[in-house]
Amino acid sequence: MRTEQNGQSGAILALDTSTASMAAAIVKDHKVLAEIQSLAERNHSVHVVSHIKQLLASSGITETDIEAIAVGNGPGSYTGMRIAVSVAKTLAWVWDKPLVGVSSLEAIAYGAWHQDLAAKLQDSANMAGEHWVLPIMDARRGQVYSSGFAMTAESVWRRWAEDGVRLMKDWVEQLAERLEAGSSGAARIQSLSLVGDLSLHEEGAQRLQAIGEAVGVKVMLQPFVQEGRFIAELGRARLAAGLTENPHTFIPNYTQLTEAEVVWKAKQAGEPKP
Repeated sequence: MRTEQNGQSGAILALDTSTASMAAAIVKDHKVLAEIQSLAERNHSVHVVSHIKQLLASSGITETDIEAIAVGNGPGSYTGMRIAVSVAKTLAWVWDKPLVGVSSLEAIAYGAWHQDLAAKLQDSANMAGEHWVLPIMDARRGQVYSSGFAMTAESVWRRWAEDGVRLMKDWVEQLAERLEAGSSGAARIQSLSLVGDLSLHEEGAQRLQAIGEAVGVKVMLQPFVQEGRFIAELGRARLAAGLTENPHTFIPNYTQLTEAEVVWKAKQAGEPKP
């Protein structure tokens, strides 16, 4: 855990359990007061409340000092998403605090950009044009949860592809077409970065690198583990824009059926088990 003593008001409590890493932080004025990562996917439900208590104690923050609660709402692990969202909804209701939902995929992309990619590209590439960042989470059966974001030459962070589950093979082919179409002109794509857990999709990642090289687009592979501070930063922006959630009706972004639902629907349709 990392702790930094600062003021004790207007802080954002951020939480995400959509991946194997439970990421949580308390952030105020872009300064991290306390932060924790716990790589124990099967035990998120056991430790999440105690970790939040640790964050509050180590930062000197109480619930009255919390301005809002930001939660990663997926996509990702079906059970994992529900843990963070359930805890965040409960705290928002009990503490009477605004609740904001943040795309877990966007937080991975945004975090990877600000932690590593921007500095690397500043040193090695022309910062004109756009730099694309694509977060990747494994979704089994050759699929990934993914979406698309870009940092423009004007330093504007924008989304260009929605969160969803995609076959990695098909996603690479779609990206290849986009790279070929966007590799020239004043607003050309300067770089594309695949970020997140890439370990199960190395073949697709390497193919994308080869395609990028052929059209003159730098393709970077950047492993990245979710961090609570970036959930907080994106949550702060959504709070400022008035994009809050009702803690009684807010649900995670599941993006696809659970395996049990897939099997049940296949059975009803007389199809073989997937």
